[in-house]
Amino acid sequence: MVPEHPGTPAAGLNVLTLKILVAGGFGVGKTTLVDAVSEIRPVHTEEPHGTTRWPLTGARGAYGTDPRPATGEKTTTTVAMDFGRIGMLPDLFLYLFGTPGRDRFRFLWDTLAQGALGAVVLADTRRLQDCFPAVDYFEQRRVPFVVAVNHFTGALRYAAPDIRRALDLDTGTPVVFCDARDRDSGKHVLSSLVEYAGRVHTARLLDSVR
Repeated sequence: MVPEHPGTPAAGLNVLTLKILVAGGFGVGKTTLVDAVSEIRPVHTEEPHGTTRWPLTGARGAYGTDPRPATGEKTTTTVAMDFGRIGMLPDLFLYLFGTPGRDRFRFLWDTLAQGALGAVVLADTRRLQDCFPAVDYFEQRRVPFVVAVNHFTGALRYAAPDIRRALDLDTGTPVVFCDARDRDSGKHVLSSLVEYAGRVHTARLLDSVR
């Protein structure tokens, strides 16, 4: 586990900053996770459904294809990204970029993914299929990721091997469980990702010099 060190990068310290993506389906908790762990005031680009400024964000979307959230409670949608920052060590800071969950904003992912160490793919067991696009995206681009199952009230609980099989994940891809509203739980997810991504990138570096 990476130890906690909140605050601002110290002057004169050789600080390592890592870019992390937070992805997943619509309403799965990406904005909530960024809010919970960020030590700075998060930046959001959320808009209410059906506003005149963003007419495409109505409940039925541009062509009537947008799914409603399983909870029926989400009234806004991320139209570009969420942004936050958290210090994990005195010289290690994570910059968090939450991706938009709607399919029609998926074109932004390539820009957000540039230079990313890895990604967190949030999943909801009531609609596990919603995270397939994110899983496919990161697998195809060889971006290390962990699947973080966000525990919603009333949702059935499944073991990690069952979720791994349902998503057809590679054997080594971590599956962790979290409450996106809880800061410590969110930090555990991020620590798991940093450790896993570090191992993946180190193995690739060693392979490249053999």
